[in-house]
Parts: sequence; C-alpha cells; structure tokens
Amino acid sequence: MSKTRCGVRQSMIQLLAAVLALLLFSACTGAVAPAAPAQTSGDSTSAGGAPVEVVFWNQHSNPVDVAAINQIVADFMAANPDVTVKVVPVPGDETDVTKLMTAVRGGTGPDVYLFNRPFIAERAATGILSDITDYVQADNLLEQYLPFTQQEITFKDRVYGLPFDTDVRALYYNKTLLSEAGVDLAEFDPANGPISLERVAEIAQMLDETDESGAYTRVGFIPWLEQGWHYTWGFAFGGSFYDKDACAVTPTDEKVVAAFQFLYDWAERMGADKVQTFRDTYMPQGAPPESHPFLTGRVAMMVSGDWMLAQFAEFTPDLDYGITYIPVPAGNPITSWSAGWSLVSPTGAKHPDEAYRFMKYMTGPEGQRVYVKTTKHLPTWASLLDEADLFEGDHQFFRTLLPDSASLPPVPAGAAYWDALSTAQEQVTLNVKQPAEALQEVIDRMQPILDPLCQ
Repeated sequence: MSKTRCGVRQSMIQLLAAVLALLLFSACTGAVAPAAPAQTSGDSTSAGGAPVEVVFWNQHSNPVDVAAINQIVADFMAANPDVTVKVVPVPGDETDVTKLMTAVRGGTGPDVYLFNRPFIAERAATGILSDITDYVQADNLLEQYLPFTQQEITFKDRVYGLPFDTDVRALYYNKTLLSEAGVDLAEFDPANGPISLERVAEIAQMLDETDESGAYTRVGFIPWLEQGWHYTWGFAFGGSFYDKDACAVTPTDEKVVAAFQFLYDWAERMGADKVQTFRDTYMPQGAPPESHPFLTGRVAMMVSGDWMLAQFAEFTPDLDYGITYIPVPAGNPITSWSAGWSLVSPTGAKHPDEAYRFMKYMTGPEGQRVYVKTTKHLPTWASLLDEADLFEGDHQFFRTLLPDSASLPPVPAGAAYWDALSTAQEQVTLNVKQPAEALQEVIDRMQPILDPLCQ
C-alpha cells in the first residue's frame, strides 16, 4: 500500500512540474497551450482524423433519380470533407417502414432516411423519427419551404423532417395514336381547360385493341393505372377525405363515392379481369422503366407526374406525346395533387449533427437544383420556383399547375389511410365490392386507429 501511494504521489509531483514548466514557457514566448479539439456527436473523430460516416438509406431505385441523388451526395462530400455519406439502397413500399422500425429498435438504423413526406406525422407518433426542431429553428429554415410541405413535416408543433421535392399530376397522351384514331388533338389543348371524363371515355374506346382471344393488346385509358389513385379521382370529383376538426376520415363523402363509382363502372365496361391481365402482362411488378406500356405504345393516355418527363428523355426521346389537365366530370374545375419526399433522421442516429448537415444541404437550394433539373420534379425550396432555367419545355406546365394542386389531407395516420383507401380501390376496380361498402369499411378500419392519436 505504501509503495503504491508513494508511486502515485511521485507521479502527481511530476505532472505538476510539467504543467508549471509549460505555463512558464507560454508566459515567456506568448504561446498558448492548444485547446482540446471540438467534438461532434457519436463517434466523430478529432481534427485530422477520418471523416465521420453518415449512413443514408435511399428508397429510390429509378436510375434517373438514383443518378441525381448520387450527384448531390458527391457535391456535399466535396464541400464537406469531414463527412462521408454512405448511400445504401433500400427498396421498399412507400407506406411500409417495417425494415426501418426493426433497425431502429435494434440499434442499427441509418443516420438519414429518404421518407414519404405525407406520412411523417404517423411515424413521428410511433417514436421512430428524431425531433429536429432545435436544428431547424436555429437556422430559421422552416419558412424557406412551400407552406403545405411545412405542415407535412410537423407533428404536434415539432419538426421531424426536411422537404426534398414535390410534384404535380396531369394527363399524358400519345399524339400519334390519337391522331391515327381520328381524334382532334385540339380537344386536349390546356387552353380549353380540362377535357371531360365523358369525352375521354369515348376516345379511349376508339383506341382499345384486342387479340383473337379477346385479351387487350392496347388500351386507350385505364383510370387507375400509374397515378390514377383514390385521391386523384376523389379530388377530380370534388370530394373530401378528412374532417380535421372532427379528426374523422370521410371516404363516404358523396363525391368520393361518385369517384369510386366511376372506377367501378369503367372496370365493368372493360372487363375487370381483362384489365388486370393486361396490367400483369405489360406492366408487371418490378419491370424496368423503359418497358412502361405508355412508352411502348400499349397505353394511349395515362395520369402521371412531372417525373415522367425525365423518363421520356432517357428512354424514348422520340415519343410524340402531349400533356394536359387531369380529366374531370363535365364542368368541374382544374385539379391535381402534390406530395413528395423528405429526409428524416431516425431515432438513435449515431451522428445527428452531421446527419442534419447533410439533410440541410440535400433539401436546400444546392441539392434541389440538381434534383429538379435532372429528374423534372418540382422544388420545395420556395424561391427555386422563380428560377426559370430549372423548368424547360413541358416542365413549365407542371410548375404553373402547382397553385391548382391540392396536398394530401393531414391525417395523423396517413400511411394507414392510404393503404385502406388503396384496398378499397382495388376491390372496386376488380368489381368485387360496391363503392359504398368498400369505403364504409375504410371508416371502420381507420377511425379506431385515429381516435387515440387525436386526443
């Protein structure tokens, strides 16, 4: 014991002597003892060490989108040499975050995740997303984004993500096929307003073709193909899906039911099973984008988004197509809807400071300029809408349509609601349930989920 104490005492004396010598040296020479290096979160390295690695899970798989994201990542790392971003492809369903939830709970989640923005509130409520309010407020960042996207990233007055992009939906039509069928293309001129659904039905039947077995080899229009979702037609018919004040889903709104009846009747006329066979044949799950039936001339008209412009330029640059408003019941106004993606930092991120720095860059003007220019999406950074060089050719049509475009209702269980509506739509387009019955089942499924979230 005494030997140990003597050794400790001697070590302390030596340490004090060294400190006194350093202080005397500093006083004589004017030198200052170096401060300890600033530390960032997690395992951030000291000055001169290896860059901090931020793990970024990217859900996009389309080659155009992937190329744009990879360019943004490269630009960020060039401007931030102390951070390396590791992009991990994580293909998945837009409403299914099972893999993310499992990783977060197991402590193996990413630092940053590309997330479907309208569903942030639901996932924030489950505790799998980090609250980044303090970061955002320190940078006065929120007001830089489009107002509806600010609402989508907020849950109970706290911020859980940054908006990355948005979009608008419209009707694409194949000019060559319509002209060959004797259709006057002036009917599709946006200057004349939206074409009526009644007229689209007449034109579509002129384009339908079948083989000897009766199977469709070409169709004029399938309303539920591509972006022909429940919200697309519910909005086109003037319907309302949610009562925010009552915290109640309203899919049995008479105009939503009318939209679903339109889908039911269209499927019945074409033959629900025959339409499904056509989709399975010419648009199977996981098919490469260049085989899309609109690009190959199998579909004459479709509702889709601005991002298709980049697909056309990449895969079918000679396609003779036009764009106009989504068809509506005769007399109804122009309609569309917008959603988009965001960057979030899941709970338990190992490097939250660096994760936020990357999120801020990718969703800021530097990152969004690259993405908008390459993929033909629309920006959420509001001031970029005034940069005319970002919107060339047909892209300009979508930019001007944005003020007439609705956002998805702020349902606290938005992903679950989307899935419930999608199930109802499939039942209707397969003609296995009547619209009123299918939509009442949505209420029965959703309202018990919503009630505790709205308290």
